[in-house]
Amino acid sequence: MQNVMDTLRARGFIKQTVYEEELYEKLGSESVPFYIGFDPTAASLHVGHFLTLIAIRHMQDAGHRPIILIGGGTGMIGDPSGRTDMRSMMTRETVEYHVECFKKQMARFIRFEGENGAIVVNNADWLLNLNYVDFLRDVGVYFSVNKMLTAECYRSRMEKGLTFLEFNYMLMQAYDFLVLNRKYGCLLQMGGDDQWSNILAGADLIRRKEHKAAFAMTFTLLTTSEGKKMGKTQKGAVWLDENKTSPYEFYQYWRNTDDADVEKCLKLLTFLPLDEIASLCEHRDERINHAKEVLAYELTKLVHGEEKAKAAQEQARAAFGGEGEIPEKKVPADTATVLQALIATGLCKSNGEARRLVEQGGVSVNGEKVTDAGASLPAFPFTLFKGKKVRIKVTV
Repeated sequence: MQNVMDTLRARGFIKQTVYEEELYEKLGSESVPFYIGFDPTAASLHVGHFLTLIAIRHMQDAGHRPIILIGGGTGMIGDPSGRTDMRSMMTRETVEYHVECFKKQMARFIRFEGENGAIVVNNADWLLNLNYVDFLRDVGVYFSVNKMLTAECYRSRMEKGLTFLEFNYMLMQAYDFLVLNRKYGCLLQMGGDDQWSNILAGADLIRRKEHKAAFAMTFTLLTTSEGKKMGKTQKGAVWLDENKTSPYEFYQYWRNTDDADVEKCLKLLTFLPLDEIASLCEHRDERINHAKEVLAYELTKLVHGEEKAKAAQEQARAAFGGEGEIPEKKVPADTATVLQALIATGLCKSNGEARRLVEQGGVSVNGEKVTDAGASLPAFPFTLFKGKKVRIKVTV
């Protein structure tokens, strides 16, 4: 069987590692327990977690055991990485609810039974009752403040002010790795490259304190070719929960991927063979649209199942290619104007946004351009267009 590091590298996952040769040998010769942390700041995972879930699946399929660490303890403080402000703190009850939501979504990607079935742990179990003096003596002695302040996650906060609360985050995450190493023999922590300083700190703590092997690996962040984070729309984050982002909206997000990003997304986010991906992306003209359809379908199927993926694909083809059925939205019977219809269908969030969209020529009803947001609507049902890419059937 191919070493999983070769698989991850060929598909573009790996960004940074330490003790790479030693780690490669271990991953090729034994089952390696590894952990990845998830910050439970919402009741759903989002596209930013997608790449991590796929990486876990690759590792598990290669025989390695995932430990899914939910940051129920660290989440009550907040990771300063990639932020210029302090996160709001959550109650324990909120965190526990989010943990249960995560488990249900992860079950689509990760096996929780069998020889290398995933373990789910919550660091609240050992962090919330931690004796602070013991913690400082046991862990704090191994950390240099001077070195910590050079980490990007802290340097980016220095201008606006870094609280001592947040300064503890690196120690707590390193301690998580130590606990998992002692309890489950965990040898490797993985995560996004914005977590490199925190992940490296844990591996270093184990090697210095326990005098045992420990490894760190980070993944490339899911960004566009322009360097912007993927997974954001005008409505906000693209969620894996269909109540937050419908299967159709999820499908459309990936169907609208920029040409330059399609091949990278297929490699990172699907399990299609690399030669098939290369063939799909061989041409960068209008033929790349087929690759986009494959990307959108495969990802929607992974998250929402085959039936909903097929339905989303048919709706999209209807809206943009004249095939299948157009997605339908129901509005109150007293909806009388174009502006009201844009709000009621969710195509616009505010009256101001709706008026601007009309003024910019971005709205059509039954194929005819609308110039007045207050214009009366035709009889139901009718077709409402937002730009060239969104078309819905409006009914009562």
